[in-house]
Amino acid sequence: MNQNRIFINMKILTTALLILLTTTLSQPASAHIVTEEPWHPVAGAYLRALFYVNFKPIDWEIVEREYEGPIAEPGYQDKTVYELIAVTDEYFKTNHAEEIRKAIKDKDSRALYKSSTRALTQYINYHLALARSKIGQPGEAHNDVQQAKRLYRALEDFIEQVDMPAYDQMGKSWLTLSTSVGSAGVLGVGFVESDEAGFNKAAENIKAYLVNNYGDSELKENGTLLPLPANVSAKDNIEIAPWLPPGTNLNDQRPLPRLVLNFEARGLDERDLFLVAYGDMLFDSPEIFGDPAKSLGITCSTCHNRSDINRNFNIPGISERAGSADVDGHFFNPRFNDHRNDSLDFPSLRGLRFTAPYGRDGRFASLRDFTRNVIVNEFGGKEPTPLMLDAIVTYMLEFDWLPSLYLEPDGRLNDQASASAKRGEKIFNTEYEAMGGRACSTCHIPSANFLDGLRHDIGSGDSTGPGARDSFFDTPTLINVKHTAPYFHDGSIETLGEVAEWFDKRYGLKLNDKQQADLLAYLEAVGKGEDPYEVFDDENTVFLLDWGELSTFISTLDTLIPAQDKFHTELLIQTVSPDLRADAVGLKDLGQAPMVYELADKLDEILEAVGAEDWEKSESIWAEYKIIEEKYSPQFK
Repeated sequence: MNQNRIFINMKILTTALLILLTTTLSQPASAHIVTEEPWHPVAGAYLRALFYVNFKPIDWEIVEREYEGPIAEPGYQDKTVYELIAVTDEYFKTNHAEEIRKAIKDKDSRALYKSSTRALTQYINYHLALARSKIGQPGEAHNDVQQAKRLYRALEDFIEQVDMPAYDQMGKSWLTLSTSVGSAGVLGVGFVESDEAGFNKAAENIKAYLVNNYGDSELKENGTLLPLPANVSAKDNIEIAPWLPPGTNLNDQRPLPRLVLNFEARGLDERDLFLVAYGDMLFDSPEIFGDPAKSLGITCSTCHNRSDINRNFNIPGISERAGSADVDGHFFNPRFNDHRNDSLDFPSLRGLRFTAPYGRDGRFASLRDFTRNVIVNEFGGKEPTPLMLDAIVTYMLEFDWLPSLYLEPDGRLNDQASASAKRGEKIFNTEYEAMGGRACSTCHIPSANFLDGLRHDIGSGDSTGPGARDSFFDTPTLINVKHTAPYFHDGSIETLGEVAEWFDKRYGLKLNDKQQADLLAYLEAVGKGEDPYEVFDDENTVFLLDWGELSTFISTLDTLIPAQDKFHTELLIQTVSPDLRADAVGLKDLGQAPMVYELADKLDEILEAVGAEDWEKSESIWAEYKIIEEKYSPQFK
């Protein structure tokens, strides 16, 4: 591997860790990514546009919306990016909006890069010039410095990765700007005089760097468009860490869905079920995927929080809406790019053993084949071993639905259901001529977990033509459906009431308001699950939930080390050790963190011994680990 290869942006990870220290709710076995601070609208639009034009094919409409669409951020509402950058036109004698519009119209990604980069850097220098003119007016000058710094943020991480000396020098210059504009003193007492000479020198340093490295926006790479400084060229063979655009959210859903596992209901301990425990670890491991998903910390559980769904998940340009993703596009695995903009809503995995076939269009009869497709094709991972597939499938087959409050085992409503829901049940089972003599229950068979195992074209898809048969989708279960909004394959309908209304209009059922209300009451009764969300308190803290999972994963070493299974042992520890350190910030008593780090260190010692295939030493360290864990575990809170 080339020694210049640059891996994950440690600044981002460090910042995330610091923020997590002040967060009361961390993520169980997650990527530990937190919501970022608000971006300046121009900087955000610039990075998202560059992110989009690196896709194949390019969706130029979404690029155009970044510049033409109204801004929602407070202080900028109803303005557009074009309107914000227009203030620089007279100052720099350049019509940035005209240049960017032309690049978009011509579908010229390189021209877009050049024009948008020039607009960004000149907007930074514009604010610095304003701040200079306001020296002696600390509040106003400081505000313009902050605006310039927020804009510079779009370039900052890239400069840090490829030009550390310049990054350090620019950081010092920005600090000087902030301290040299003057201030009213602490709590309004006294006055700190401005340092005009210091300000001018720092501002000139920043301006010179931006002009020399971004002023003409000459591209130094033939492929990926990145805001790299001019002193970095393709021949340097530098690889930038995978990055995601502003607006990305990979945090778990809040509140966190409750995980229901069949073996627990039977009184079994996951530690006694090797395949289940190892599969549980794989479900939470980014190590099974390829880049960029692996480096970004994306796992199966990122999208399917605790077997359910993640309504927070959003990557601009990949997610049509939060809780969805186009996983067969260019970003995760270019080889699997189907050149279609077909973002799909995440399905819940509850009750997975009953919901075959798999995939929104039911293209996989086998859960094993579907899982392999996700790992290898969708997320570019290496071919999983038979043990990996056995384990992760075995684990997922344990996912159960939340217990239904109003359903008998055969799918009929019980006596606790409302009168309205029972009237709705009759409507649900009524055959309608407009539906070809079928009822809702024809496809959603109550006695078969509200499934028929078939695919149907109900008119919700985007067919390629009148004779095409490519809008058939798998019948979804209605069990727990109250907790899985939005609905349909693409998440295009927000509520169950709108679903009932859609079917009424689609098939001309002519249900009156009372009938629609009854049908909705029925759907909500069928779809309601008991205790749908994890409840945290003094007894069930976030860390204890995390620790219980990780400790269970680690217990598989009882099987792996005696089997001298190097590959699967390394995969386990490479997943668990970093998560264990990150989860330490969820401790109620942070003074206990050194205990957690000691356990993680011991795991790393095992990893080193396994790498050397010193199995005797591995066994010895593993025995030491178990003693330490037994000593510390009762103290964790």
